Amino acid sequence: MAYKITEECIKCGTCEGECPVSAISEGDEVYVIDADVCISCGTCAGVCPMSAIVEE
Repeated sequence: MAYKITEECIKCGTCEGECPVSAISEGDEVYVIDADVCISCGTCAGVCPMSAIVEE
């Protein structure tokens, strides 16, 4: 199950640097996760200071 970034995202960029498969990129309003690339490791959710990353 892939993860997604909610509107709670403050665009700090912490998650992007932690993703081992580079599935996260900066979107217009929040960072976004490419579900086709995401390996559901949860690393991004663990480092998000806003708890804005959840399993879909």
